[in-house]
Amino acid sequence: MMDWKQLISNKRLGQEHRHTERHDDRTEFKRDYDRLIFSAPFRRLQNKTQVFPLPGSIFVHNRLTHSLEVASVGMSLGNDVAQYIIKEKRPELRDTLFEQIGQIVSTACLAHDLGNPPFGHSGEKAIQTFFTEGAGQALREKVSPAFWDDITHFEGNANAFRLLTHQFKGRRPGGFVMTYSTIVSIVKYPYASSVANKKGKFGFFQTEQHTYQRLADEMGLLRLSADGEPLRYARHPLVYLVEAADDICYEIMDLEDAHKLKIVSFDEASELMLAFFDEPTQQRILQRIKDEELTDVNEQIVYMRSCVIGKLENECVKAFVDHEDEIMNGTFNKSLIDCISPIPQEAYRRCAKFSVQRIYKSRPVLDVELSGYKIMATLMEQMVEAVMHPDRYYSQQLIGRVSSQYDIDATDLETRLMAVIDYISGMTDVYALDVYQKINGISLPII
Repeated sequence: MMDWKQLISNKRLGQEHRHTERHDDRTEFKRDYDRLIFSAPFRRLQNKTQVFPLPGSIFVHNRLTHSLEVASVGMSLGNDVAQYIIKEKRPELRDTLFEQIGQIVSTACLAHDLGNPPFGHSGEKAIQTFFTEGAGQALREKVSPAFWDDITHFEGNANAFRLLTHQFKGRRPGGFVMTYSTIVSIVKYPYASSVANKKGKFGFFQTEQHTYQRLADEMGLLRLSADGEPLRYARHPLVYLVEAADDICYEIMDLEDAHKLKIVSFDEASELMLAFFDEPTQQRILQRIKDEELTDVNEQIVYMRSCVIGKLENECVKAFVDHEDEIMNGTFNKSLIDCISPIPQEAYRRCAKFSVQRIYKSRPVLDVELSGYKIMATLMEQMVEAVMHPDRYYSQQLIGRVSSQYDIDATDLETRLMAVIDYISGMTDVYALDVYQKINGISLPII
């Protein structure tokens, strides 16, 4: 069984030799939070699509606002779990780093989408299918099987771990130099790409596998693979809270956004939200709306949404505490949302089914996915062609656009290909569109 005192580590990747030094009164986990908030990759999330097209007159969620809301819910989940476990189950954890898990979870929530490419899942698919269906198929015999598994399964979770830990050119060792517990708390799928799950998810590229293994072993994560097998670990327990915060926010906030955009009617949205509660609670919510004289339908949805998030937060805290032993011995293989009580669980499933049918397949969403896929596929094709033939004139022009932090001039092909993926996946939607237009001669810089 894993040990909380070992799992919560404030050592910093790349600065282990300075572990005993203190700079101010902030905890090391609060310093992680501040470091992310002020970072360029986090700011870039404001121009990355969450679900709906980036806003015109109606402001809907982007990756930045989504991450901030997930971090808020994550703070509540972590604080409530810590308080309950210390009070009811493990009083020996009082006055230890365990009391700070709310801050760790909140920071990990800020970071959970950092690795997502432009245009969300459409961008992920464009990178993957360039190698499985496009011109990139020809590269299979030129790279190692492990690298091929990484790039054909490319996805944002593994890329976020790379972004936080990889030493890019001109940067210090340890990447963002985050604490061990914060880094590992974002890894939802702690295994190599060669054993990716049915959805193609995995936790780290081969280039960062040793880093994950070192952190996992030091914190006592349970290793599930034998020597010689592809690396696979049990999750860090705090990952379940990060996942729950994300699950709560995206499902409910997407519904609110769809209502704002008039993709979903008020009756549909309110019915789905009220279904999370028993009949007496539904009546109390409706009476409160009446007593507060909330006649604006958007404000009514906002109030119902806040009630649903509060309900799901409480349910997920209870689910974590109830299943703590399974989580700590590595046998828990569900999400916390799957373990909540029947009424909200059925309502959540209804929302998920409704979202697939009415929201994620709506015309605005599909239009973004189609356009985003084309943009990303073209960028991949052009940039990979450039690093395959770097001596050509046009290749040199394209390579000249790439930031110096990416090792685009490396002698090793795999390193160059990874630099292309780093460069393109780090773009915002707006920047990716701008580059696409310029390299295709659709637009010229304003002089």
